[in-house]
Amino acid sequence: MLNALELTGRTRTHVVQRDDLHAALHAEAFQAFMDMNADGARAGLDIAISSGFRDFGAQQRIWDMKYRGERPLYDDNGKVLDHVTLSAAALVEAILSWSALPGASRHHWGTELDLIDRAAMPQGYRVQLVPSECAPGGIFNPLHCWLDANLARYGFFRPYGTFRGGVRPEPWHVSFAAVAGPALDALTPGVLSEAIDASDMLGKDVVLRRLPEIYARYVTNVDVPSIEGARLPV
Repeated sequence: MLNALELTGRTRTHVVQRDDLHAALHAEAFQAFMDMNADGARAGLDIAISSGFRDFGAQQRIWDMKYRGERPLYDDNGKVLDHVTLSAAALVEAILSWSALPGASRHHWGTELDLIDRAAMPQGYRVQLVPSECAPGGIFNPLHCWLDANLARYGFFRPYGTFRGGVRPEPWHVSFAAVAGPALDALTPGVLSEAIDASDMLGKDVVLRRLPEIYARYVTNVDVPSIEGARLPV
Protein backbone atom coordinates (compact mmCIF):
# COMPACT_ATOMS: atom_id res chain seq x y z
CA MET A 1 0.00 0.00 0.00
CA LEU A 2 1.37 3.41 -0.97
CA ASN A 3 1.44 6.12 1.69
CA ALA A 4 0.16 9.68 1.21
CA LEU A 5 3.51 11.05 0.02
CA GLU A 6 3.92 8.21 -2.49
CA LEU A 7 0.35 8.52 -3.74
CA THR A 8 0.81 12.20 -4.50
CA GLY A 9 4.30 12.01 -5.99
CA ARG A 10 6.07 13.84 -3.17
CA THR A 11 8.63 11.06 -2.64
CA ARG A 12 10.31 8.33 -4.70
CA THR A 13 10.49 5.67 -1.97
CA HIS A 14 8.19 3.30 -3.88
CA VAL A 15 9.91 3.35 -7.29
CA VAL A 16 13.12 1.99 -8.74
CA GLN A 17 15.15 3.97 -11.25
CA ARG A 18 16.02 1.85 -14.30
CA ASP A 19 18.65 3.60 -16.38
CA ASP A 20 18.39 0.88 -19.02
CA LEU A 21 14.73 1.83 -19.48
CA HIS A 22 15.30 5.58 -18.99
CA ALA A 23 12.45 5.52 -16.48
CA ALA A 24 11.55 4.86 -12.87
CA LEU A 25 8.70 2.51 -12.02
CA HIS A 26 7.20 0.46 -9.24
CA ALA A 27 9.08 -2.80 -8.70
CA GLU A 28 6.00 -4.93 -9.35
CA ALA A 29 5.28 -3.13 -12.61
CA PHE A 30 8.90 -3.56 -13.72
CA GLN A 31 8.81 -7.34 -14.10
CA ALA A 32 5.46 -7.22 -15.86
CA PHE A 33 6.81 -4.68 -18.33
CA MET A 34 9.95 -6.72 -18.97
CA ASP A 35 7.82 -9.80 -19.72
CA MET A 36 5.73 -7.76 -22.14
CA ASN A 37 8.82 -6.23 -23.72
CA ALA A 38 10.38 -9.66 -24.33
CA ASP A 39 7.26 -11.06 -25.96
CA GLY A 40 6.84 -7.90 -28.02
CA ALA A 41 10.39 -8.28 -29.31
CA ARG A 42 9.51 -11.72 -30.65
CA ALA A 43 6.71 -10.01 -32.60
CA GLY A 44 9.13 -7.47 -34.08
CA LEU A 45 8.38 -4.65 -31.64
CA ASP A 46 10.75 -2.66 -29.46
CA ILE A 47 8.36 -1.57 -26.72
CA ALA A 48 9.84 1.34 -24.80
CA ILE A 49 8.71 3.67 -22.04
CA SER A 50 8.30 7.28 -23.15
CA SER A 51 7.25 8.32 -19.63
CA GLY A 52 7.05 6.37 -16.37
CA PHE A 53 7.15 7.75 -12.83
CA ARG A 54 6.63 11.50 -12.62
CA ASP A 55 6.85 13.32 -9.31
CA PHE A 56 4.67 16.15 -8.02
CA GLY A 57 7.19 18.81 -9.05
CA ALA A 58 7.38 17.57 -12.64
CA GLN A 59 3.60 17.44 -12.90
CA GLN A 60 3.31 20.93 -11.45
CA ARG A 61 5.79 22.29 -14.00
CA ILE A 62 3.59 20.91 -16.81
CA TRP A 63 0.49 22.35 -15.14
CA ASP A 64 1.99 25.79 -14.47
CA MET A 65 3.39 26.12 -18.01
CA LYS A 66 -0.05 25.43 -19.43
CA TYR A 67 -1.68 27.79 -16.94
CA ARG A 68 0.69 30.58 -18.00
CA GLY A 69 0.16 29.85 -21.69
CA GLU A 70 3.70 28.58 -22.26
CA ARG A 71 2.32 25.31 -23.61
CA PRO A 72 -0.72 25.03 -25.89
CA LEU A 73 -4.17 24.28 -24.53
CA TYR A 74 -6.69 22.27 -26.55
CA ASP A 75 -10.44 21.92 -26.62
CA ASP A 76 -12.17 18.54 -26.60
CA ASN A 77 -11.59 18.17 -30.34
CA GLY A 78 -7.88 18.93 -30.16
CA LYS A 79 -8.19 22.50 -31.46
CA VAL A 80 -5.79 25.02 -29.91
CA LEU A 81 -7.49 27.45 -27.51
CA ASP A 82 -6.70 31.14 -27.17
CA HIS A 83 -5.15 31.30 -23.71
CA VAL A 84 -5.78 35.01 -23.14
CA THR A 85 -9.56 34.61 -23.52
CA LEU A 86 -9.90 31.98 -20.79
CA SER A 87 -10.97 32.65 -17.23
CA ALA A 88 -9.16 30.92 -14.36
CA ALA A 89 -11.93 28.32 -14.17
CA ALA A 90 -11.80 27.73 -17.93
CA LEU A 91 -8.01 27.38 -17.77
CA VAL A 92 -8.30 24.66 -15.14
CA GLU A 93 -10.93 22.87 -17.19
CA ALA A 94 -8.83 23.01 -20.36
CA ILE A 95 -5.73 21.69 -18.63
CA LEU A 96 -7.57 18.82 -16.95
CA SER A 97 -8.86 17.49 -20.26
CA TRP A 98 -5.33 16.58 -21.32
CA SER A 99 -3.08 16.76 -18.24
CA ALA A 100 -3.47 15.41 -14.71
CA LEU A 101 -3.76 17.58 -11.65
CA PRO A 102 -0.50 17.65 -9.64
CA GLY A 103 -0.94 15.16 -6.81
CA ALA A 104 -3.55 13.24 -8.80
CA SER A 105 -1.41 12.01 -11.69
CA ARG A 106 -1.41 8.23 -11.90
CA HIS A 107 2.22 8.57 -12.99
CA HIS A 108 3.04 9.41 -9.36
CA TRP A 109 2.50 5.74 -8.46
CA GLY A 110 5.15 4.22 -10.73
CA THR A 111 2.46 1.99 -12.23
CA GLU A 112 1.76 4.07 -15.34
CA LEU A 113 3.69 3.79 -18.58
CA ASP A 114 3.38 5.76 -21.81
CA LEU A 115 4.44 3.23 -24.44
CA ILE A 116 6.05 3.63 -27.86
CA ASP A 117 7.64 1.28 -30.39
CA ARG A 118 11.22 2.30 -31.10
CA ALA A 119 11.44 -0.20 -33.95
CA ALA A 120 8.81 1.81 -35.87
CA MET A 121 10.52 5.17 -35.49
CA PRO A 122 12.69 6.57 -38.29
CA GLN A 123 15.85 8.35 -37.23
CA GLY A 124 15.08 11.73 -35.74
CA TYR A 125 11.38 11.03 -35.19
CA ARG A 126 9.92 13.10 -32.35
CA VAL A 127 7.28 11.27 -30.33
CA GLN A 128 4.13 13.35 -29.87
CA LEU A 129 1.87 11.01 -27.89
CA VAL A 130 -1.26 11.96 -29.82
CA PRO A 131 -4.13 9.69 -30.89
CA SER A 132 -3.17 9.88 -34.58
CA GLU A 133 0.06 8.01 -33.84
CA CYS A 134 -1.98 5.07 -32.55
CA ALA A 135 -4.79 5.09 -35.12
CA PRO A 136 -4.81 3.06 -38.36
CA GLY A 137 -2.02 4.41 -40.54
CA GLY A 138 -0.22 5.91 -37.54
CA ILE A 139 3.37 5.08 -36.75
CA PHE A 140 2.49 3.16 -33.59
CA ASN A 141 -0.68 1.47 -34.83
CA PRO A 142 0.98 -2.00 -35.12
CA LEU A 143 2.12 -1.64 -31.51
CA HIS A 144 -1.41 -0.85 -30.37
CA CYS A 145 -2.92 -3.69 -32.33
CA TRP A 146 -0.51 -6.00 -30.51
CA LEU A 147 -1.30 -4.37 -27.17
CA ASP A 148 -5.04 -4.77 -27.80
CA ALA A 149 -4.53 -8.53 -28.03
CA ASN A 150 -1.90 -8.96 -25.32
CA LEU A 151 -1.94 -6.14 -22.76
CA ALA A 152 -4.07 -7.94 -20.17
CA ARG A 153 -1.74 -10.96 -20.14
CA TYR A 154 0.82 -8.87 -18.26
CA GLY A 155 -1.60 -7.23 -15.85
CA PHE A 156 -1.85 -3.90 -17.67
CA PHE A 157 -4.91 -2.00 -18.90
CA ARG A 158 -5.71 1.40 -20.41
CA PRO A 159 -7.33 3.69 -17.80
CA TYR A 160 -8.04 6.29 -20.50
CA GLY A 161 -9.03 3.92 -23.28
CA THR A 162 -12.44 5.53 -23.79
CA PHE A 163 -13.85 9.01 -23.25
CA ARG A 164 -15.94 9.09 -20.08
CA GLY A 165 -16.51 12.83 -19.87
CA GLY A 166 -13.22 13.66 -18.16
CA VAL A 167 -9.72 12.98 -19.47
CA ARG A 168 -9.49 12.56 -23.23
CA PRO A 169 -8.48 9.09 -24.50
CA GLU A 170 -4.79 8.22 -24.22
CA PRO A 171 -4.26 4.81 -25.85
CA TRP A 172 -0.51 4.98 -25.21
CA HIS A 173 -1.05 5.16 -21.41
CA VAL A 174 -1.14 1.76 -19.70
CA SER A 175 -1.51 0.98 -16.01
CA PHE A 176 -0.39 -1.96 -13.86
CA ALA A 177 -3.68 -2.98 -12.29
CA ALA A 178 -2.51 -4.86 -9.20
CA VAL A 179 -0.89 -1.75 -7.71
CA ALA A 180 -2.86 1.02 -9.41
CA GLY A 181 -6.25 -0.25 -8.21
CA PRO A 182 -5.39 -0.02 -4.49
CA ALA A 183 -3.57 3.27 -5.11
CA LEU A 184 -6.66 4.87 -6.64
CA ASP A 185 -8.76 3.68 -3.68
CA ALA A 186 -6.24 5.19 -1.26
CA LEU A 187 -6.03 8.55 -3.06
CA THR A 188 -8.94 10.13 -1.22
CA PRO A 189 -10.06 13.75 -1.65
CA GLY A 190 -8.52 14.50 1.73
CA VAL A 191 -5.10 13.14 0.73
CA LEU A 192 -5.20 15.06 -2.54
CA SER A 193 -6.40 18.29 -0.93
CA GLU A 194 -3.54 18.25 1.58
CA ALA A 195 -0.93 17.84 -1.17
CA ILE A 196 -2.37 20.64 -3.30
CA ASP A 197 -2.84 23.00 -0.37
CA ALA A 198 0.84 22.59 0.57
CA SER A 199 1.97 23.51 -2.98
CA ASP A 200 2.34 26.79 -4.82
CA MET A 201 0.75 25.56 -8.05
CA LEU A 202 -1.04 28.13 -10.18
CA GLY A 203 -4.82 28.14 -9.97
CA LYS A 204 -4.71 26.39 -6.59
CA ASP A 205 -7.67 28.30 -5.14
CA VAL A 206 -9.90 27.40 -8.09
CA VAL A 207 -8.85 23.77 -7.90
CA LEU A 208 -9.47 23.47 -4.15
CA ARG A 209 -12.94 25.05 -4.46
CA ARG A 210 -13.86 22.57 -7.18
CA LEU A 211 -11.98 19.56 -5.84
CA PRO A 212 -14.96 17.25 -5.21
CA GLU A 213 -16.13 17.74 -8.82
CA ILE A 214 -12.59 17.41 -10.21
CA TYR A 215 -11.98 14.28 -8.17
CA ALA A 216 -15.15 12.61 -9.46
CA ARG A 217 -14.73 13.64 -13.09
CA TYR A 218 -10.97 13.45 -13.66
CA VAL A 219 -9.44 11.21 -10.98
CA THR A 220 -11.77 8.27 -10.36
CA ASN A 221 -13.65 8.43 -13.68
CA VAL A 222 -11.45 5.90 -15.52
CA ASP A 223 -11.84 2.60 -17.34
CA VAL A 224 -11.32 -0.47 -15.18
CA PRO A 225 -9.31 -3.59 -16.04
CA SER A 226 -10.87 -6.86 -16.96
CA ILE A 227 -10.54 -9.62 -14.39
CA GLU A 228 -7.95 -11.20 -16.66
CA GLY A 229 -5.97 -7.97 -16.70
CA ALA A 230 -5.67 -7.62 -12.94
CA ARG A 231 -2.48 -9.50 -12.14
CA LEU A 232 -3.03 -9.82 -8.41
CA PRO A 233 -0.21 -10.10 -5.86
CA VAL A 234 0.49 -13.62 -4.60
